[in-house]
Amino acid sequence: MSTHAGEWPEHLDAVVAAAKHHRVLLENASVRILETTIEAGETVPLHTHRWPAAHYFLATGDIVRRDGAGAVTFDSREHVAGGGGRAGEAVWSPALGPHTLENVGTTRIHVISVEVKAEG
Repeated sequence: MSTHAGEWPEHLDAVVAAAKHHRVLLENASVRILETTIEAGETVPLHTHRWPAAHYFLATGDIVRRDGAGAVTFDSREHVAGGGGRAGEAVWSPALGPHTLENVGTTRIHVISVEVKAEG
């Protein structure tokens, strides 16, 4: 399995660079499970997600993702009717390089992510 853990600086890892928004629920050699919360109007600082992950949405809203240079790479208002996914849904995501995430909606975003570090 290909990972990006060595491609981005450790200080940009989500739990280091954006600790206010990411909490480790479990971590071992195979997976890291994160809880992510972003209040309405908040912007998560520049960070990475070093491994691909399954994301389960507990509560969702509208988001804008920007790359390290500030360019918009994703705006849920333009791609998904009703926001960046629906509560109760799960999606797969590749590892994500340096980005910020802004909650441009009116509701709290709450996601559980299972990052796959290695094959079991």
